[in-house]
Amino acid sequence: MLLLVGLGNPGRDYAGNRHNIGFMAADAIVRRHSFSPWRQKFSGEIADGTVAGEKVAVLKPLTYMNESGRSVAAAAQFWKIEPKDIVVFHDELDLPPAKMRVKTGGGHAGHNGLRSIQAHLGPDFRRVRLGIGHPGAKELVTNWVLGDFAKADSDWLQQLLDALADHLPRLVAGEDAAYQSDIALALQPEKKAKEPKAPPPAEAPKPAGPSEASKNAMAETLRRLLAQKKR
Repeated sequence: MLLLVGLGNPGRDYAGNRHNIGFMAADAIVRRHSFSPWRQKFSGEIADGTVAGEKVAVLKPLTYMNESGRSVAAAAQFWKIEPKDIVVFHDELDLPPAKMRVKTGGGHAGHNGLRSIQAHLGPDFRRVRLGIGHPGAKELVTNWVLGDFAKADSDWLQQLLDALADHLPRLVAGEDAAYQSDIALALQPEKKAKEPKAPPPAEAPKPAGPSEASKNAMAETLRRLLAQKKR
């Protein structure tokens, strides 16, 4: 069994925040794969289904970001799920918008949701890092992550969420590198087809010279004229 965790903060005030892209990914996965309706359990919302023949549960902790680990640990303990079978979808300041990376283990880089999960389960869970970009200065980070995505972000954001859900069987199968690669390809802008080169202009046909018969006739006429002058 695989436990997918989307990180975010509960409530309407936070729904469109950059910090809530993990919740958005969880919602997209549940819709795409026709999981069960959300129900409250483990201090969060849980939905489950089957992907590529494997049982998968999706959890959105409702504890607020700083206490996410409490919810994840409760679900992991109930189903006896090891950290290697837990995948956390979260916002990533160190990646540009629309970029994503998959990794196992590592630090929390100041992310309070990851910090909380590590405090309960250790660092050896898998992470899907979803780029939201960096505001450029440390003092701007809080307002940035707790700010809503701009209208201009809607196209790439929806494409990313769709790709995360569409290619989920790769992740479920443990093919993390292939999952990352497939999503990167799905987000590439379509390359314009090269316009075919115009064919070179056709050369004008060369004027045809006199035929062999004409040449013979002209030679015969010239011979006669010369013969007449000699008389």
